[in-house]
Amino acid sequence: MASVVGVLDRTTYPQLRDGLLEFAAESEHGVLIDIERLELRDHALVKVFSLVALRVGDWPAIPFALVTSRPEQRAVLAATGVDRCVPVYADAETAEAEPVRPPRRRAARVVDRTARASAGARRFVRGTCARWGIPNLTEDAELVATEFVENALRHTESVPRLRLELRGGALAVEVADESPRPAVVREGLDPAEAGLGLRMVAKVAKIWGSSRSRSGGKIVWALLPRF
Repeated sequence: MASVVGVLDRTTYPQLRDGLLEFAAESEHGVLIDIERLELRDHALVKVFSLVALRVGDWPAIPFALVTSRPEQRAVLAATGVDRCVPVYADAETAEAEPVRPPRRRAARVVDRTARASAGARRFVRGTCARWGIPNLTEDAELVATEFVENALRHTESVPRLRLELRGGALAVEVADESPRPAVVREGLDPAEAGLGLRMVAKVAKIWGSSRSRSGGKIVWALLPRF
């Protein structure tokens, strides 16, 4: 569980939003936020918690909940409708007792910066998909992993970290690097230029994006529908 301290207003809203998303990006089981010491100065801005919950519900597909025993805070969350999409608990013990952990399988490897990096990433994806019994996702997962790994090798000095997660109805393909620059789809590229692969990712993925990590780098991710 993490605690948020200070004031929620228009100047702190972006920092809180980004901080919660970064925290969620590297959380394995769920995000539980204690807001008792957070002053909700602008009540309209508490919808930041709804926004974050919707985002992490897709990726990294983990539970997001708030903890506060303060009646006035719970009243604000109810009046703004936040508590309709974000569970609110009176204490951490009650929140942690809830059976809200989605089943998942995870596999990861570091991709060495060599000429065979992409081929190694594809072998890892093929083997993992075979073990998990999802051969129908192998081709799309290989495409996504190849593009993400090659982008990391081309545009950063990092050693990419490839991770696959199977959760519910989707397979997540994620590549982390140490560059803070987000991955973007650029228009008007020559077919020989890098970047066209991200358009292909956008076609095969349910959703994809680039999220900052707590290390200061980023995680580029895509969700492939399982069915």
